[in-house]
Amino acid sequence: MSHAREQASRGADPYDLDDPDAYRRWRDWKLAVAPADAGELVVEVRDPTALSPAEHAAIVERCRRCNIAVIAGPGHRQERQLAHRLGTQLGLHNLDANWLADEDGVSTLTVGAQADRREFIPYTDRPMRWHSDGYYNPPERRIGAMMLCCLERAESGGGNRLLDHEIAYILLRDSDPHFVQALSAADAMLIPERDEARGEQAGPVFSRFGAGSDLHMRYTARTRSIAWREDSVTQAAVAELTRVLDAAGAHVYSLLLEPGMAIVCNNVLHERDRFVDSEARRRVVLRARYLDRIRGTEASWRDAFVV
Repeated sequence: MSHAREQASRGADPYDLDDPDAYRRWRDWKLAVAPADAGELVVEVRDPTALSPAEHAAIVERCRRCNIAVIAGPGHRQERQLAHRLGTQLGLHNLDANWLADEDGVSTLTVGAQADRREFIPYTDRPMRWHSDGYYNPPERRIGAMMLCCLERAESGGGNRLLDHEIAYILLRDSDPHFVQALSAADAMLIPERDEARGEQAGPVFSRFGAGSDLHMRYTARTRSIAWREDSVTQAAVAELTRVLDAAGAHVYSLLLEPGMAIVCNNVLHERDRFVDSEARRRVVLRARYLDRIRGTEASWRDAFVV
């Protein structure tokens, strides 16, 4: 973060509900610099395991604007190393090696590869509704960034939609700041215990991440295995957030990952369409989750205060 950005934003906090002036300035900047479509997210690279300075800068620039970049490069022979090497170049070192991940901490999302994973939606061909990754994790394991690297697409379907969680925050706060306040409560969303694999986990939807006080969003649109705080404001906030996500329209980026493409993001909201595999095409995507955020995107909100 530059000294100019820090000086310009000193004392301002766009996420403080008692600082509406800072919020309006950041909001206007955020909406003005948001990419118009998914094409603006794409960075063509020669080799994703060895980014050039210009390619690296282009990825970080997109992530500062909207927390998302889409890397388009050739398919790579060192498939298992792709996510690791790409992540390292972006300052992502601390993998969330959850119990369903492969031995190297990266998950291989494909249908029916291992029997113990078939009950989990990411490992099926079923659609996935809006969510951020690791919404069931404890606070010390919040997912700051994630990556989806496509090795093979399905015969049909499997498209992704992405929504910057900061835009979702803006749309909800514009509707009613009290909704943001309710969803920032420490017990706003409860994920029940799942056998021995995962304990009960309560937490907020909106919180702050790291020294840059960036916005973090913990959310799932699923209605099973989740409980919301029962007060009327929280219930209204959840209903409004559902409406906001369904109506986000131009702020939602739609794309279909082809082999050699990867999504890198600061754990934005995303969903996936149902898909159909064939003998010729069987969808295989590597997923890496990190406890870090993409290096160079810390406190990107300060950009709004630089004249």
